[in-house]
Amino acid sequence: MSERQSRRQRDRFAPQEKPNDFKDAWGKLFRYMGRYRPLFVTAVVMSIIGTLLILLGPNMLRDMTDLIKDGLMPGSSIDMEAVAEIAIWLLIIYAASAVISLVQGYILATVTQRTAGNLRDDISRKIDRVKLRYFDSSKSGDLMSRVTNDADTLGQDSNRAISTMIPAVTQFIGSIVMMAVTDFTMMATAVLSTLFGFVLMIIIMSRSQRYFTAQQNNLGAMNGHVAEIYNNHAIVSSYNGNRKAKEQFDRINDDLQRSGFMSQFLAGLMMPLMAFIGNFGYVMVCIVGATLVIEDAISIGTIVAFMLYIRLFTQPLQQMSQGLSTMQSVAAAAERVFAFLDEEEFEDESGKERKVVRSEGHVEFKDVHFGYVPDKEIIHGFSADIKPGQKVAIVGPTGAGKTTMVNLLMRFYEVDSGDILIDGVSTKDLPREVVHDQFCMVLQDTWLFEGTIRENIVYCREGITDEMVEEACRAAGIHHFITTLPQGYDTVLTDSDSLSVGQRQQLTIARAMIDDSPMLILDEATSSVDTRTEAIIQAAMDRLAENRTSFVIAHRLSTIKNSDLIIVMKDGSIIEQGTHDELLAKGGFYQDLYDSQFEETDID
Repeated sequence: MSERQSRRQRDRFAPQEKPNDFKDAWGKLFRYMGRYRPLFVTAVVMSIIGTLLILLGPNMLRDMTDLIKDGLMPGSSIDMEAVAEIAIWLLIIYAASAVISLVQGYILATVTQRTAGNLRDDISRKIDRVKLRYFDSSKSGDLMSRVTNDADTLGQDSNRAISTMIPAVTQFIGSIVMMAVTDFTMMATAVLSTLFGFVLMIIIMSRSQRYFTAQQNNLGAMNGHVAEIYNNHAIVSSYNGNRKAKEQFDRINDDLQRSGFMSQFLAGLMMPLMAFIGNFGYVMVCIVGATLVIEDAISIGTIVAFMLYIRLFTQPLQQMSQGLSTMQSVAAAAERVFAFLDEEEFEDESGKERKVVRSEGHVEFKDVHFGYVPDKEIIHGFSADIKPGQKVAIVGPTGAGKTTMVNLLMRFYEVDSGDILIDGVSTKDLPREVVHDQFCMVLQDTWLFEGTIRENIVYCREGITDEMVEEACRAAGIHHFITTLPQGYDTVLTDSDSLSVGQRQQLTIARAMIDDSPMLILDEATSSVDTRTEAIIQAAMDRLAENRTSFVIAHRLSTIKNSDLIIVMKDGSIIEQGTHDELLAKGGFYQDLYDSQFEETDID
């Protein structure tokens, strides 16, 4: 492998990150926890108190040791009452510390899990508010990874990290203070012997953060790839794309394996490193302490106390090494979650008035310009005036901008310039919910959720009776099929059901039929059904369109002959308008489209 290939491979699983990503991510997380600040502060204070109580033990053991040593001297006796009193106080102190730690752990678990739950709620709400441009460039699997893996990592690992770091830091600082009070020379020995290890821990942590971030990103990429291949398994298999899909999976899996190995390996270095430093500290304390005892500078009890202090001093170093590794994982997950929460949203429309409750169906497009990407316009000065109750067909070759016009009409995207009006009111001045209430839709892509057939048809509508559901299904030509199912309308639809694409389309058409909205949008609504079913649905659509302004996007021009207005689009512009007969009489682009379909039919 060449050096360039090796570098490119390393860069793929170890992307460079800004040095302050760790600090920024934790700063955002703590600010987000602000609603639980009183509980969090209580847990921190209790953790500090419980740790400080433990730090009182070694000095009390020093006094106990000195009492026993003095009692063993010739002509002396051990003061058992004093020894018993110290032992009782030690039991009380350690028991109180254990109870405080238990309560602190409960509070902290509550705070972190509620925070994770709130994050999931915020992500769910964010999905409804984020601009659709985000979904155009993101995979659903990666978003799912943020909702599940990253949010769970924040909930679980932040609890472990905080519950580990707070007592560890308190114990680390407190043990230094207690050692200094007990004997400064011994304290200096203990601190200097562990200082080198502490510096190495900081260096390792700074180098390993990017690998934790890469690990979370690669995990999201893995989820996105698996979801994509699973949802389109039939297509992948029919085109013999299994090998290519496996190669992509192996590449992502290798990246995930490498980033996971590097993050875990560097994190794992800290534990044995701290263990060695701790043992080294024991040796140095024993050597220096023995020298001071020989010189009669300290007592045996002081050495006993320092043997405990050195454990209390090095133990938090190991805990902090674990805690810092966990904090890096949390920072990587937080960075991904908050990056999504910071995505640009639709503007706040709470202050807009509901100027249209139910429109008459008068729609105007005024010199509309639009592009999905800045500086790449695809709709060029679209203008049209659709009267109430008209059936408007929008036709043109693939990529002409037909579906884009529907997206703009529904305010899924905002126009770059120009305006769209409903009953003389600009859609910009209307809340999106009001705009959406004016339309019922049957799209080219069917969507059914896991639930009964009845629930899928009634979706988000109130006051719908069983008779209305059955009438809509009869009109859509799907009622007979539903009655042949074992549970009929109560049949639960899942990913593994046996419905054909055409039957799914018929169910979405039935859903639109029970909607009382004044306008109708049909985007290739019959593209997935056979000719006979298309005729049935077309008759149903004609009934559905009565007294409604309807917009029909269709490639089969035979289905829109009776439209009141046909708009012919090409390259984002209207090039022809009129009825079917008028456009054929012109002998222009529409006639070319119409004739080409008959030629295709003859070839078939």
